[in-house]
Formats: sequence, structure tokens, C-alpha cells
Amino acid sequence: MPSTTELIVSAYVRLKNRRALEDMRELRHRLLKDLQAASGFESRQALKQVHEDLRVIEQGLELLRLPQVTQPQNELR
Repeated sequence: MPSTTELIVSAYVRLKNRRALEDMRELRHRLLKDLQAASGFESRQALKQVHEDLRVIEQGLELLRLPQVTQPQNELR
């Protein structure tokens, strides 16, 4: 089952909303920085999740960089 981030990124890719994906990426980078600086709690799982989110977001941005190929309407869903 796709994660929430995967579903959101997929929607933004379908809408060709590069700005939203870039904003998501920036937010995750700030969160990563904050988590790496945090002390007093175990942040390993949170760091792992942020890295996974960044991977998914980067994949979405890469899809928007690829040349668009026209597909029949019924293959888009």
C-alpha cells in the first residue's frame, strides 16, 4: 500500500505541480536538519522516514523533468 507521501507526490505529478513538490522537499530538508540537531530522544526512525520522503519527492520531481509522452486517456489511470 502506498504511503501518504507517495499518494501526495503522485497527485502533484499528475497535476504537474512542481512548486508544491519543491516546497515539500524544502520542508523535509528543514525537518532533517532539525532532527539531526535534536538531542534527548531517539530520532533514528524519524530520520529514516524523512529520508524515504525525500526519495519519493525526488522521484516525483524527476518524472516532471522527463519529456512528456502522449498516452491514450485510458492508460493514465
